[in-house]
Amino acid sequence: MHQPALALSAPKLANDPENDGLLTMGEIMGLRLDADWVVLSACNTAAGEGAGAEAASGLGRAFFYAGTRAILLSNWPVESQSAKLLTTDVFKRQSADPLLSRAAALQAGMLNLLDKEVYTDPTTGKPLFAFAHPIFWAPFTLVGDGSSNIGDGRQNQ
Repeated sequence: MHQPALALSAPKLANDPENDGLLTMGEIMGLRLDADWVVLSACNTAAGEGAGAEAASGLGRAFFYAGTRAILLSNWPVESQSAKLLTTDVFKRQSADPLLSRAAALQAGMLNLLDKEVYTDPTTGKPLFAFAHPIFWAPFTLVGDGSSNIGDGRQNQ
C-alpha cells in the first residue's frame, strides 16, 4: 500500500534494519502529539488528492489526527531560500513575544519578506532580486488554531 510519507534519515545512515527512513501517514496517525505547530513546507502540502478533494495533504490531516493544533502548509511549489527565511522569522517572532498569535507571526513574517528581504549573490554580494513577488511569500497557509498558546493553560515551549 502506498501512502504519503515524510522522508527522514536514510536507512543505511540510521543503521537500523527496522527503519525504512519514512514516517508514513499511518505512522503519524498512530502518534500522540501535543504540538502547537507542524510545518510542512515542502511543495504543495496544502493540496488535496485529486480534483474536488478536500484541502490539506494526507500528511496534514494525519498530524491533526495525532494532536497538533496548527499546521503551516504550502499551496504551490516553494523556493527554498524564501521558505527558510519566512519560517525561521515566524518562529523567532513567536519566541520573542509569547502573546503573539501564530496567525499574526505568519502575517508579520510575510510582510517582512515582502518588504525587506533581498537575495544576494553569495559570491559577489550583489543584490539579485527581492522576495516581494507573491510566489515567495504567498504559498503558505496556516490551518487550525491561529491563536497564541497563552490563555489555554499551556506555556510556549
